[in-house]
Amino acid sequence: MAANQGERTRRRLSTGERREQLLSVGARLFSDNPYDEVWIEQVAEIAGVSRGLLYHYFPTKRDFFAAVVERESERMLRLTAAVPGVPVREQLTAGLDTYLEYVEAHAHGYRAFHRADAAGDRAVRRVYRRALAAQERQILAALAADPEFGPVYGERPEVRLAVRGWLAFTTAVCLEWLRGSELTRRQVRDLCARALLGVVSV
Repeated sequence: MAANQGERTRRRLSTGERREQLLSVGARLFSDNPYDEVWIEQVAEIAGVSRGLLYHYFPTKRDFFAAVVERESERMLRLTAAVPGVPVREQLTAGLDTYLEYVEAHAHGYRAFHRADAAGDRAVRRVYRRALAAQERQILAALAADPEFGPVYGERPEVRLAVRGWLAFTTAVCLEWLRGSELTRRQVRDLCARALLGVVSV
């Protein structure tokens, strides 16, 4: 009787909730394993759903991994969005604090996102590179809108290249930090902030 009541009271996940559950499982698996070593059957088993249901949401493994990457990309873009009217120097520390808090809280998703470039699938790599390009554009737009750097600053090719290099540097630092670096979040934040201000002061 009690078991039957439990089954009746167990809430069914909505479409959005189920999709989020599957993407969370995928982020964990892709974080710890190369793309070719993750199987759809694993995802379905961990999520407690049939393989058919998973394919209902994501027709192919490529679609599934691309959705994991896009989910993390959207989160990071929201976190790195510039605050209009606030100088870059003033919002850099707060922005990096928020970003690093996200990296720490969503380590699986962050690692999965950055595994995408190593994936053998071209379509998945394109999703990843579009996401990095969007981050780059956000930073350049913030620099261009800042009176200290001027509206033409973000259009200079050396600055664009410097920002692209800084994104790669920050990724490498964050991934190493997640592996168990002795640095505190504040130390990582200050390191990344100094690096950005250093490379754009050209």
